[in-house]
Amino acid sequence: MDIPIKCIFLSTVCIFTAEAYGDIPRCAPLKIKNGYVHCRTPQGGYYKNVQGTMCDISCQKGYEIHGTGRVHCLSSKRWSQTVTCREIRCPKFSLPLHGSAKCSDGAYFNSRCEFYCTPGYQVRGQKSVVCMHNKKWSGKEPSCLDLDPPKIRCPSLKVKTAEPEKLTVRVNWDTPEGKDSADGILTNVILKGLPPRSEFSEGQHKIQYTVFDGAGNKASCQFTIKVEVRRCGKLSPPDNGSMKCSSDGDNYGATCEFSCMGGYELRGSKATVCQYNNIWSAAVPSCAPMHINVGVTTATALLDQFYEKRRLLIISTPSAANHYYRFQLGIIQQAICGFDLRHVTVIELVGVYPVLIGRIRERFLSPPLVLQLRLLLRISQSSFNMVLIDKYGMDKERYPFPVTAAELFTLIDTFSLRKEEIKLQIENGQSCN
Repeated sequence: MDIPIKCIFLSTVCIFTAEAYGDIPRCAPLKIKNGYVHCRTPQGGYYKNVQGTMCDISCQKGYEIHGTGRVHCLSSKRWSQTVTCREIRCPKFSLPLHGSAKCSDGAYFNSRCEFYCTPGYQVRGQKSVVCMHNKKWSGKEPSCLDLDPPKIRCPSLKVKTAEPEKLTVRVNWDTPEGKDSADGILTNVILKGLPPRSEFSEGQHKIQYTVFDGAGNKASCQFTIKVEVRRCGKLSPPDNGSMKCSSDGDNYGATCEFSCMGGYELRGSKATVCQYNNIWSAAVPSCAPMHINVGVTTATALLDQFYEKRRLLIISTPSAANHYYRFQLGIIQQAICGFDLRHVTVIELVGVYPVLIGRIRERFLSPPLVLQLRLLLRISQSSFNMVLIDKYGMDKERYPFPVTAAELFTLIDTFSLRKEEIKLQIENGQSCN
């Protein structure tokens, strides 16, 4: 179709008149919801939807164009493309494990999302994000971490007292169970100290439990076990005696028994017991020198007084001037401590019938008693003789001439009772310097 043109020659511009374009194809008026339209037409500002019109489209803040930003009005009376302004939307994010989110407007522009974690977990990262104009969230998605340690509770202080003659106490308790505030899973429980039903010695013992949850968080608790042993205080053996105690020597129920060295007799109680009130049942006895009755009328009665108490070294000589006799007495006097340590009593028988003298240290024996001793033990009165008798009255050795103290001590130390005596003497610090 030919289009009439009216030219005004006031300038070099030709203007299309309305009359000339009454039959030009028109598109529907262009309106964009939530957007803006800016059109330019060949006919001028009054003909924004005629064929040939070109429109630029933009969207309001928070919206984006779907289609192209420029359209043309075609001869078919349709615009070259359908264009819409759709609300900007950020990509969906995956919720953190053990967590959730609450958004003000879903995933749309300017929506604020707050993140929450289930009880026992804490947000690690940004607690809130906003959907921005560039279709991205203002921050990264956070995570929910188990940062809370588990809970564990130990028993309270336990105080126990040992039973009589016991130094330990068997203590039992229920193993504490830990609780996790997150997933309830506990991976490991570590005990530091003795386990339940163990024997605990005197004093304080710390018990600690440590529990771990699945995330590696840990919690600990501890308690103390106090074991008391009632004690009466240590005792010392009596002078010239020994002491043997049961258990630990001074704990509740312990018994201490006392004995005296050969040649000494016990004065007082043979034993004492540590009572619950921490007091001994009896005082420590004393060891008094052994009383020897030299007024007996028979040799047997005299020897019976030494049975299981003392060993005897009987020296017989026809005369106090005998060289062997005097030499042997010198040896004994120089080693008197060693003889006492070995519970040896020396009996001297001097002279020949009818002039006889007997002596046990400063105490004298009657001539008839001296004669009976020689007859009973078959000792000659005509020459030097020496007889060694053990605590059971057994004739252990005879010597026709003097012997050294070392030789006598070596033999005595082989006697059956001697090992126990040596042990007790060492324990009580008895020795010869």
